[in-house]
Amino acid sequence: MGADLARAHAAARNVFEEIDAALGHRLSQIMFEGPIATLTLTENAQPALLAVSMAVMRVLEEQGFRLADGAKLVAGHSLGEYSALCAAGALSIADGARLLRIRGRAMQAAVPVGLGAMAALLGVGKEVAEKLAAAAAEGEVCQLANDNEPTQAVISGARTAIDRAAQLAKAHGVRRFMPLNVSAPFHCALMQPAQEEVARVLSGLHISDPRIPVVANVTGGVVSTADEARDALTRQVTAAVRWVDCVQSLKTAGAELYVEVGPGKVLCGLLKQIDAALKTTNVEDAASLEKTVAELKGA
Repeated sequence: MGADLARAHAAARNVFEEIDAALGHRLSQIMFEGPIATLTLTENAQPALLAVSMAVMRVLEEQGFRLADGAKLVAGHSLGEYSALCAAGALSIADGARLLRIRGRAMQAAVPVGLGAMAALLGVGKEVAEKLAAAAAEGEVCQLANDNEPTQAVISGARTAIDRAAQLAKAHGVRRFMPLNVSAPFHCALMQPAQEEVARVLSGLHISDPRIPVVANVTGGVVSTADEARDALTRQVTAAVRWVDCVQSLKTAGAELYVEVGPGKVLCGLLKQIDAALKTTNVEDAASLEKTVAELKGA
């Protein structure tokens, strides 16, 4: 994870070293060498995703593509909002990594293992997901967690409620009900203890006004001040990720090329499902970097 970028680019190595120093341990070694079980612990996985995203950003800047020169907006999905705020200059990379480690630990601690669950609903969108969650709740927490694209949503809550949702899914038109292999029920009211911990840490942390507007998960609207950024990060712990609305804000702003940075290209896939005409590209390693640099030069 990120190893080939670190080998090829000093700018990427510097990011990994900065995050290692901020966390006080060699996260980069776990990322490059494993073991995978350690890397996928929430407290490691969240800052690791930030590390690769910001390493890519620094390499792109090294290649001559500075966000401030051409980006209309930045956005991130769930913990990716931290990467977006770091890219926009609102958060330092070191503070972002430390925040995500705290966020990961707090989310893991908020609900005992096995008592929460999440599931993806394929073939339906936000409205159906909300109705299904309400029908399955029966007094327990069960709510929309992600509005990913018009035919994919995620629900989160108490495991017993998610189990009831599985039984009701077909009657609500769900084509496929997919339980997710997650360590906690993210983006729902069960995360309230984690939200309080994140709010406590954020209250004492310096955040700057973003140099580039950031689209917030909780509203799909634009964040342009430090106070708005702090509020958005606090609220998103328990609130749904409104990704469809985020993409609509990007489109409304006139974005012509959507560049996904970090591991994988899941967001490129979601964007294509939202609007097949959108031009997307991603950077996660040396090969995709070369391809994207060529596209950016032609944009």
